[in-house]
Amino acid sequence: MVSVILAVVTACASDANLVTDRPTDFVAVPADSPLQTEVRYFSSNNFVGEPITGYLAPTIYMTERTYQALLAVSEDLETFGIGVKIFDAYRPQQAVDHFVRWAENLSDTRMKIQYYPRVDKANLFRDGYIAARSGHSRGSTVDLTLVDLATGVELDMGTPWDFFDLSSWGESDQVSSVQRANRALLRSVMTKHGFNPLREEWWHFTLADEPYPETYFGFPVQ
Repeated sequence: MVSVILAVVTACASDANLVTDRPTDFVAVPADSPLQTEVRYFSSNNFVGEPITGYLAPTIYMTERTYQALLAVSEDLETFGIGVKIFDAYRPQQAVDHFVRWAENLSDTRMKIQYYPRVDKANLFRDGYIAARSGHSRGSTVDLTLVDLATGVELDMGTPWDFFDLSSWGESDQVSSVQRANRALLRSVMTKHGFNPLREEWWHFTLADEPYPETYFGFPVQ
């Protein structure tokens, strides 16, 4: 039953009309930006365990409006010796389709211990960890964390990025007081600069005033 549902959803996502050209107001985070990047979907260090379709380079794209808001976030945090590290922003629809295909293959659990040790893979779609459409494909959603600028070490958020578990909820009581404080700092500075948090993922924020609220894009990251 799970495979049938996922197959139908994948077909719907693939057949939907997508914008395949990159708009002029989508920008790549430049090498000299104060925003750090680590594009895990270009590597095998992600919950699938292999490079993701549509990520042809370790580049982070996002709308210009989102980038400017993140620069303001970075400027606020720099005063305290803290920086921003982005794991993902714009995500092409073909990458989302790759996630759905992976979720359908219940025999592939190579990354289970690292990314979803307490969740049955058969329930990833039902529980909302995997979806046929992602706000990331609209270009104004970001996955990010905070880093110590002096050491480059990520602040302890209680769980890694993309960890499928109830402990990844932003206000989970399964993490320590220090970890909750770090999440609260991230959430407060992001909301100050116009982002809405996703309660189920401490790392996930969407620009409230996103320029493409109904548009999904399919151009590759390159």
